Amino acid sequence: MTSRPEMYRFHNGEKAKLQFSSDEYEARLAGLRSTMADNGVDAVVLSSMHNIAYYSGFLYCAFGRPYALVVTATDNVTISAGIDAGQPWRRCHGDNITYTDWQRDNYWRAIRSVTGTGKVVGYEADHLTLLQKGKLDAFLKPSRTADVFEATMRQRMHKSPAEISLIREGARVADVGGYAIRDAVKEGVREIDVAMAGRDAMEAEIARSFPDAEYRDTWVWFQSGLNTDGAHNPVTSRVLQRGDILSLNTFPMISGYYTALERTMFVGEVDEASLKIWQANVAAHEFGMSLLIPGASCAEVTEKINDFFAARDLLQYRTFGYGHSFGVLSHYYGREAGLELREDIDTVLEPGMVISMEPMLTIAADQPGAGGYREHDILVITEDGNENITGYPYGPDFNVVG
Repeated sequence: MTSRPEMYRFHNGEKAKLQFSSDEYEARLAGLRSTMADNGVDAVVLSSMHNIAYYSGFLYCAFGRPYALVVTATDNVTISAGIDAGQPWRRCHGDNITYTDWQRDNYWRAIRSVTGTGKVVGYEADHLTLLQKGKLDAFLKPSRTADVFEATMRQRMHKSPAEISLIREGARVADVGGYAIRDAVKEGVREIDVAMAGRDAMEAEIARSFPDAEYRDTWVWFQSGLNTDGAHNPVTSRVLQRGDILSLNTFPMISGYYTALERTMFVGEVDEASLKIWQANVAAHEFGMSLLIPGASCAEVTEKINDFFAARDLLQYRTFGYGHSFGVLSHYYGREAGLELREDIDTVLEPGMVISMEPMLTIAADQPGAGGYREHDILVITEDGNENITGYPYGPDFNVVG
């Protein structure tokens, strides 16, 4: 029987130009290694898409297979499946090992080749499954394990100048998609047709602006009528009618980085009851943006907007928190849960954080003004306030269209 390898290095071709410089990735790794040293951790095994992308630049496509980034005091090595060939090495900062599927658990054997056994090993408790945690213990035989979820999330919450520059570009591309959607809105057009117009415009702009990138995952949620009641409702083939409430949601994805534009719109005209709710939500949006300053806590901001809505007898129509962080995330990976505008988050805003303001009110179908109302802007926290990097206008003056 021919002997087949458990792993190998397939460094095929030349390294690609990554979205960020080597110095940027080394600075991120230095931050992680500082946390490791402070906690006596010898090696970290990162398994999530967001952390692997954040520290190495490689955004994997799992398709049921596990991936990793192993970081020690001296090494940083991505672990990838053979189906990807040389692409993970070309698209990562650092080394790469390919594991084979000739026998089960070569993934963990590849990880062990970097970590060794009997070490203090860090892992992501919010991502590693119970099954894989058992295999970590069996193959690596750690003297101790430590959860690095919280520490890595806290690091990702503070954006570097290079990250803020990319997020700023993402916000601009989201606006491009918004204008394309506005142009496509007409009576008789389907939600899916409008969504495709916005997505196509953004993908073309990303390709123009980032010629060295990989292109994937950019999308649009465009909802109408009853379908606006949830923020994440899928697109349908519903045909737009005059007087419909609309939700415009554009999501350009650039090298794993998420940005968004979200706006309430109406087709042709807006009735009096709907206009009243819309204007109140816009007022809350503007009030909320004014609260996003250094020193304010997420909980304090949330409570103040709650009071704003309660004074107008609208708080009962709120369905989720008022904003969240940006960075390496998507609708299927990543979340900096420590930077969300909710009652149970005590994080204090600091310069270099990036956060949205996105109040939403949902009125049931059997009530006047039925539908979901949401505005969404992206704000960079500065030394003395914030900078709104979203350009597409909000409110009735611009968004009664078609």
